[in-house]
Amino acid sequence: MSQAPIHPKLWSSRLAFILAATGSAVGLGNIWKFPYITGENGGGAFVLIYLLCIAIVGVPVLIAEIVVGRRGGKNPVATMQELTEQQGLSKAWRLVGWNGIAASCLVLSFYAVIGGWSMAYIIKMASGVFTSSTPEVTSSQFNNFLASTGDILLWHSIFMLLVIFIVARGIHAGVEKAVKLLMPMLFVLLLVMVGYAMTTGKFTEGVKFLFYPDFSKITTEGFLAALGHAAFTLSIGIGVIMAYGSYLPKNISIARTAFSIAILDTSMALLAGLAIFPLVFANNLEPSAGPGLIFVTLPLAFGNMTGGLLFGTAFFALLFIAALTSAMSMIEPVSEWLEESKGLSRAKSTLLGGVVIWFIGLGSVLSFNLWSQAYPLSFISIFEKKTFFDLVDFFVSNLMMPLGGLAIAIFAGWYLPRKGLPEDLGLFNLPFKIFMFVLRYLTPLGILVVFLYNLI
Repeated sequence: MSQAPIHPKLWSSRLAFILAATGSAVGLGNIWKFPYITGENGGGAFVLIYLLCIAIVGVPVLIAEIVVGRRGGKNPVATMQELTEQQGLSKAWRLVGWNGIAASCLVLSFYAVIGGWSMAYIIKMASGVFTSSTPEVTSSQFNNFLASTGDILLWHSIFMLLVIFIVARGIHAGVEKAVKLLMPMLFVLLLVMVGYAMTTGKFTEGVKFLFYPDFSKITTEGFLAALGHAAFTLSIGIGVIMAYGSYLPKNISIARTAFSIAILDTSMALLAGLAIFPLVFANNLEPSAGPGLIFVTLPLAFGNMTGGLLFGTAFFALLFIAALTSAMSMIEPVSEWLEESKGLSRAKSTLLGGVVIWFIGLGSVLSFNLWSQAYPLSFISIFEKKTFFDLVDFFVSNLMMPLGGLAIAIFAGWYLPRKGLPEDLGLFNLPFKIFMFVLRYLTPLGILVVFLYNLI
């Protein structure tokens, strides 16, 4: 008996969607940001609060965005247009779709720059630049790299070309094939790095730092950092999950799938912490080193450890794969929109969207060298001393993502027709009622608190 053909606009299986959505969520936020903000906020207590916030804010919005995407079945703008027209709602709701497409473009514009850094550091680490290095050497290497416009531009361009090449091949031949290869590779590399961390003699100390809560170290800022990172680590509010959800077959339970994605994403973040903190403690380095933890502190650690050349190279390969799987998802909303609204082929829509995003990224490339002293909106006090890169990051992280997540939670919680919703979600009776209560009240409140705090 011949097998039924796979629909070209739908994921071939639940696993394919889980891998793609997890790949979107598991990015630089897990491997780069989560360890250093955990270090800055005291370790275990921060992790515990973070897990609670994932349950209250991250997962409900993830579920809401998937269900909205699947019910619309189109790009974020067309999805919001169709669903709101069915309900006779204001055309203003379409802005949620436009916000998602704009936000995903802006995020990828600077994300690709940092993704390029990870590629460059694979070469640097493998070449032995950091062997027996000192803090001055690792700092100067990073600073000199940032000062070179040509180097950053080259790696930014290579990274974007890879993203365009994969996504232009389509859902099955491009994205699915890539995540089925890259996500297991990412997981194996993480396990290898955790195994390496066990040989440092400080693994127990790393475990205690990550999992033994000391609530005396939690501050208001730490709590809000956990809430903020939980809200946006799952790629919610930027149209990505809505676009991916539009390819999800009707017979797949959304809630069960969303929980799988959240568990995998959180597990990857915790594994990254288990891989990184023992290295930091073994070299008497500071876990609260901030954003420089990955590109300055860790090269120093790898450079002075047995096997550091091999495992340091593996670590930056891990960072690159995480960045690539996320970047692939970020170009999807604009690619889907161009394909559906302008009648372009998949290849042309991805190429056009990718070129525009690459061009916007030039502002971030220059922010670290030629434009490092240029502050476009310095006449507004809140934007004083913010470069182009800082401004894009600020607008996306503090305005577009939280407002997008908030709008999706409100729309799905209050305006999406309830008929058939339990069946869509795979939640019935009390679990469904609990979910709706959290989505309607607790989730918007959590997002609103982070939004107002970041602004004020």
